Amino acid sequence: MIWTIVITALVTVLAVVLAMNFATPEKKLERKLVHRYAVADPQFRREMGVMLGPSITRGNRITALQNGDEIFPAMLEAIRAAQKTITFETYIYWSGDIGEEFTKALTERARAGVAVNVTVDWAGSFKMDQELVDRMTSAGVRVHHYRPLHWYNLGRLNNRTHRKLLVVDGRVGFTGGVGIADQWMGHAQDPDHWRESHFKIEGPVVAQVQAAFNDNWIKTTGEVLNGAEYFPELDPVGDMDAHLFIASPAGGSESMHLMYLMAIEAATRSIDMAASYFVPDPLAIKALLAARQRGVRVRILLPGKHIDSETVRIASKAEWGPLLLAGVEILEYQPTMLHTKLVIVDNEMVSVGSTNFDIRSFQLNDEASLNVYDREFAQSMTAVFEKDLQQGKPYSYEQWQQRPMKEKLMEKFLLPIKSQL
Repeated sequence: MIWTIVITALVTVLAVVLAMNFATPEKKLERKLVHRYAVADPQFRREMGVMLGPSITRGNRITALQNGDEIFPAMLEAIRAAQKTITFETYIYWSGDIGEEFTKALTERARAGVAVNVTVDWAGSFKMDQELVDRMTSAGVRVHHYRPLHWYNLGRLNNRTHRKLLVVDGRVGFTGGVGIADQWMGHAQDPDHWRESHFKIEGPVVAQVQAAFNDNWIKTTGEVLNGAEYFPELDPVGDMDAHLFIASPAGGSESMHLMYLMAIEAATRSIDMAASYFVPDPLAIKALLAARQRGVRVRILLPGKHIDSETVRIASKAEWGPLLLAGVEILEYQPTMLHTKLVIVDNEMVSVGSTNFDIRSFQLNDEASLNVYDREFAQSMTAVFEKDLQQGKPYSYEQWQQRPMKEKLMEKFLLPIKSQL
């Protein structure tokens, strides 16, 4: 009798924990947005700047970095030049050659008297040897894991920080899709080295990157990092308009969802998207279909056979039929895993960062995205996108209809857990 009670209690607790981890935020978009104005319309920027959180700032310079050969040297150069503060948040930080390089750079700066603060996701850093953490902490680096496994946060275990943020001296920032692991090294030359984009940020918008780091640092430590060492006065250094905003189930979880929907609905000519994980919800699909009905050209570049999650690939492909039928151009990147997160609308706006085009990013993960409103930058990123397109294989509606029965059955099985992929 007593064992029956104990087993029943354990099953009940497990069911409650699972339900809490599957739960989506209370604030949830349920109705399709209506197309009212174009991306080039000042009203679009006006609303983006208030609905998503931080205002759009002027006077910024954003530099695109392609693949590990460009990304890691730029990040490490900034770290090694730090004089006062470093704040660094990442999802993946693994042991390996590049993990070793970052550990050496961070520890050297900490020993030199720089305040070095690092937040790594507990799940994403699972392959990080404790020895790396010990070396950093012994040198004075403050390393904290985001949402480690404890009995009191089992209900939020599914909420991870997926943000990739680095700020040096409050003046230079970085964001994008790169993780600290060896598969991001190189130049996407083979299936073992991934295709990636990351971005160096200078100008007033860096303060928003620093504020984004503070968001999870406060959740983890209860401490606010402030003062001129973290938030110096920032003069204009370029002519790009930009803002960085965050999303989290703890607050503002629909910001990313809303941003994508507003941008798609405002498109009048073109939508170019590179997405490492593409599992759109019904509202996003409706928005893309409505864009096609307005005559907008929609091109989506997705991973091909080289992908680190077969379940995501199957769940993604289940949604392609109506999009292909409506004339959306879908291409599968062939050389290696495509891990970029890029949206370009009407050659006017570019959105980059950690956010994937899936329900997990929209509702469960902590994410950060940088929107840049600059025609010249948009044109340069379109050139990068089209270069990647040349290595993509077009996927047709006929191919979608003829996909294996095994995949179709798997799609049905994965349907209830799409938000978890």
